[in-house]
Amino acid sequence: MLVEITPESHGVEIDLAYATPENFTGKPIYVRAACFLLPEAEAALRRAVAIAAGLDLRLRVYDAFRPVEAQWALWNHTPDPNYVADPRKGGPHTRGAAVDLTLLRPDGSVLDMGTGFDDLRPQSHHGVTDIPAEAQRNRLILLGIMTAAGWDFYRNEWWHYQLFDSRRFASLTDVEAGTNIMTPA
Repeated sequence: MLVEITPESHGVEIDLAYATPENFTGKPIYVRAACFLLPEAEAALRRAVAIAAGLDLRLRVYDAFRPVEAQWALWNHTPDPNYVADPRKGGPHTRGAAVDLTLLRPDGSVLDMGTGFDDLRPQSHHGVTDIPAEAQRNRLILLGIMTAAGWDFYRNEWWHYQLFDSRRFASLTDVEAGTNIMTPA
């Protein structure tokens, strides 16, 4: 049902923040750093990779499918619906229909986006003007790449993109998805 995303198969860099303490909770949420998407989302990611390559850029993926168990861990830490989907309602990540990412230069350095990934402040919202002009430009490049590839954006997080009408898909637990992200293999 879900497709694994790897650097070799998709030409992206994988840096799953929730498999490390480098996220807003300060602790790992995933036991295994593996990246998965629904087939429709995987196809849209391939389109985004191709568009970025045409601009001499690459994508770094911070998160994709997030099992419901992981969503509960995030919600229990920060129950703020402006930044974390309520697991009782589900969200595009728990459906495998969302990806969190940024842009890389050919040398592997990250483009300045004005804030880091998982920065849960208004400065992370799309369209803000109180960040440097270069960061505004870089966010617009990412937005252009992702929307041209068929993704919708979430207004409060410059890094978050999801399939349109992602609610048509069901939320999945780790066991249902067969991903084994939450427990050791």
